[in-house]
Amino acid sequence: MDEQLFFKKLNNLCTSKEIFDFLSSLEVMSDTMASGALQKISEVEVDGSGLKNPAVLENEVFRALCLQFEFESSKLSNSGLLNALQALVTLRIDPQSTLMASLLSESEERLGKGQLTVENLCGLGESLLELKSPNCALLEQIVNHMQEKDIEKWSPREIAMVYKILQVTATERKQYQNLLNRLNSVTLPAVSQLSPNFASVILNSLVVLCQTQTVALVTALCKHSAKHVPYFTDYELVNVLDAFLYFGHREQSFTEALETHVPESILSMHPQTVCKVMQYCCKKVILSKPIFDAVAESFISNADRLTTDQIAGYIIPFGTLNYLPPSASSLFRKLETVLHTRLSHFQPHTLLNLLHSCVLIQRYPLNFLPKIFSPYFLQKLQAQPPGLNRVVTSQLTQLFLTVTLECPLYEGPKLLPKYQVKAFPMPHSSCDVHLLKRVKTGLLYLLKKRIYFASEVSTPYFYAVDIEIKLDEEGFVLPVAQIEEVHKRIALCVDGRNRFCANSHNLLGEEAIKQRHLQLLGYEVVQIPFFEIESLEDCRKMAEYLHKKIFPHT
Repeated sequence: MDEQLFFKKLNNLCTSKEIFDFLSSLEVMSDTMASGALQKISEVEVDGSGLKNPAVLENEVFRALCLQFEFESSKLSNSGLLNALQALVTLRIDPQSTLMASLLSESEERLGKGQLTVENLCGLGESLLELKSPNCALLEQIVNHMQEKDIEKWSPREIAMVYKILQVTATERKQYQNLLNRLNSVTLPAVSQLSPNFASVILNSLVVLCQTQTVALVTALCKHSAKHVPYFTDYELVNVLDAFLYFGHREQSFTEALETHVPESILSMHPQTVCKVMQYCCKKVILSKPIFDAVAESFISNADRLTTDQIAGYIIPFGTLNYLPPSASSLFRKLETVLHTRLSHFQPHTLLNLLHSCVLIQRYPLNFLPKIFSPYFLQKLQAQPPGLNRVVTSQLTQLFLTVTLECPLYEGPKLLPKYQVKAFPMPHSSCDVHLLKRVKTGLLYLLKKRIYFASEVSTPYFYAVDIEIKLDEEGFVLPVAQIEEVHKRIALCVDGRNRFCANSHNLLGEEAIKQRHLQLLGYEVVQIPFFEIESLEDCRKMAEYLHKKIFPHT
């Protein structure tokens, strides 16, 4: 049969039975046709979870094909040999079998003689990478042969394949860096031609190979990825999100594409992909209500099927970004049910992170705090990395302070003083120095003397106050050094952009809980957000603003 007609008929077949019946009707076929048939069988019989029907491998037509390839490997064309190898790797044929050994040996021999084209080299590379323990020496040979070819003429598939091979072979960072530099340069103008798969592969390789200097290429790939968000597989999307996180890149069009894609596809997305999307939002402090609302609904429906790490991955960002979705009551009711059932399954640090995130948004895990404050649990925390470091003890202290201030009916165990910190580290929401300086200048203009306010004041209650002002009973401002006759303390929270979600006026969870607690501790909290003072041109206008804000009735 003519090859063109053969492949036309083959491509219309949908089951392995149809393929075997079709092959049985032929008296003779070329090695290209036979390897094409194997590839079609692998397409039909293999999905994301592996081989659908292992009985296919016992079919007499399939076995006859394999025997031919095993005993006539030296007579095969390059494309016949490498397409067959690729199909058999996809079908999970044992790499130690005589069939695979014969095809791999023949491929290695032709590679050594320099008989393979760039396309052949890519096919061989793909097959080797699919094996559980690829032959690194062979992969290095492929890279060395590829370097001899004209890199400017490589197709997107060939570019992506070399990146993938370099991921495995470039164990030392400087190794192949010259090739990588050439590859990065050639890839940049070709970005617009890359498929979703190739874009994902290259971004992942740039992460693994620590190519932080390729700013232009990373930026172009990230922009290009925004167009492909609906078409990425779960695995590809995770790779792309990892690249955004690793390179610290921010792309508004990519976030907008996620906001459309995630709510539409969340029912079919793997939980690990959902966790990665939430991690991306959390690290980039992007409060995307469409994404968070969809994740909340998904959690309510699917929480029983999630691992403990996935449960934490779904929930913690709500606390970090200080957001309660419309379904909050159902969401936290479901979380409580899951915790009651599986509390002992959680790793200690995962459980602490999860419960701490809940109190940031005023969801109090009172039923579970006796366990958290128990000596046994604290010992477990200490025994596992990172142990009882400053961040962990700060979380414990903030949990304890929350139940003390916000849950007066709690009568369970307390956190022992030796586990409490004296002051909370606030790495994410430290004060904006430039903004604080402008506010202090305005205050000086208003109050006339520097003795009437103090900045960056440590309190006895673990928190630091940006600016503190003391008043007597009649409302007069007192010198900050004065201790007696203090009737009221005013805490000015000078909130720069870093204390809010990106492009938003929504305070982050750690700043929201601080301001809530300061109020409960007796301070009058006055918020000075960046978006209210950025446009104030001089210290006189700043002073007028502060007068209205701090002393509205005076």
